[in-house]
Amino acid sequence: MKNTVTPDFKHIGGKLLIWYGKNARDLPFRQTKDPYKIWICEIVFQQTRISQGLGHYTNFTERFPDVKTLAEADENEVLLYWKGLGYYSRAINVHKAAQQIMNDYDGIFPGEYEEILKLKGVGKYTAAAVSSICFNGKIPAVDGNFYRVLSRVFADDFDVSSSRAFNYFSDLAHLILPDNVGDFNQAMMDLGSEVCKPKNPLCGECPLNQDCIAFLTNKIYNFPVKTKKVKAEGLELKYYFVHRNGEFLIQQRKDDFIWKKLFEFPPQISDELLPFIKSVKTVHHKLTHKNLSIEIYNVEVDSEEAWNNFIAENDYMISDYESSHQKSFPKPLENYIGNYHTAYRIL
Repeated sequence: MKNTVTPDFKHIGGKLLIWYGKNARDLPFRQTKDPYKIWICEIVFQQTRISQGLGHYTNFTERFPDVKTLAEADENEVLLYWKGLGYYSRAINVHKAAQQIMNDYDGIFPGEYEEILKLKGVGKYTAAAVSSICFNGKIPAVDGNFYRVLSRVFADDFDVSSSRAFNYFSDLAHLILPDNVGDFNQAMMDLGSEVCKPKNPLCGECPLNQDCIAFLTNKIYNFPVKTKKVKAEGLELKYYFVHRNGEFLIQQRKDDFIWKKLFEFPPQISDELLPFIKSVKTVHHKLTHKNLSIEIYNVEVDSEEAWNNFIAENDYMISDYESSHQKSFPKPLENYIGNYHTAYRIL
């Protein structure tokens, strides 16, 4: 750290709250202090922009309005209502966490930061957000917005990709933390996403520009500092879209790899079905830290005997276009089903 932070910076947090009071985004989850709703919104928007995820959040909380309803739901239905948000392990985790709350906390959402942190899939940021917004916890919800705003305000070159970044910036945040930490955390989210953006920040509109060392020294693009870059891993997958008379075969993935518990096509076929391969399509798809190359073979089976033999020898489910809407597929496979429906005009 090249720029030593000194004395009292509490006025910075105060300025931010004044700005937030006038400029806070009108979002549905800000009309409640229900920890369940705040928890769900924090999980939904971890990897999703608010503009993209708002409808999903609304649909999810309307179907599962409380912990009990979510805990008692079938996992596949939870996955279905998560459809379109991606990162499906989040849906599996919120389902398990809801069951955890019912079993370990008598159905009452825990109020202490350390207890919230024990919930399945809940990290320090989410626990801090729920604790501060719903239970007046005095913990900054440090995320990428915090890293960016604080590193610029203090012109601090601490590497945000470091394993110690969360604790470091938590300490830095405490220097400007006002009494109303819940609003402060939400104000930092709004400031980081709407004003202090990674590219083309609106410094002229920022309430902290007269306290921001990076702005005052014309070094705004020098921060935050991030040195570690994770190289995306290449991964090849192969599927066989085995279909006959408008029906096709699927199975559910396990929860030990990507696309946990989603449905997929058979990854292999018997020699008896090889003559029915009509075409192959290669699809490229990006996940976090993974670049997928997916080969999908179109296996159009016109032999009832071969179809029945393959089903008898394997534990695959039979689906059609209509019923596929009630299951969650990885996006590339969902698109393939849609194209198949269009091509074969299956109604």
